[in-house]
Amino acid sequence: MNSAVVTLYGIPNCDTVKKARAWLAGHGIDYRFHDFKRDGLPETLLRAWVAELGWEALINRQGTTWRKVPPEQRDGLDEDGAIRLMLASPSLIRRPVLDTGKGRHLGFSESRYQEVLGP
Repeated sequence: MNSAVVTLYGIPNCDTVKKARAWLAGHGIDYRFHDFKRDGLPETLLRAWVAELGWEALINRQGTTWRKVPPEQRDGLDEDGAIRLMLASPSLIRRPVLDTGKGRHLGFSESRYQEVLGP
């Protein structure tokens, strides 16, 4: 792995984030953890993720936070509406988001992390 700083975005009590953090630590990869809830999420950063990954991929439709979104906000959702929702409630963002400095990756998969971060 090169000397680029790896950043892992998420919330600490998320099981998938815990798995990603354990994998990174277990492979001796230095990283910075950015807690959406505590540290916030700049709109410019979220918009960059949307441009790179797509807002549809970023929305976590499996979680309880999504189920709490009123149907009138979910129906006909577009990019701007999705960005507003994610900024208002970062728990709607699929976790974790791994930023290697060269690209962003959603979710956690051991094989994907191995591929992206090397031996």
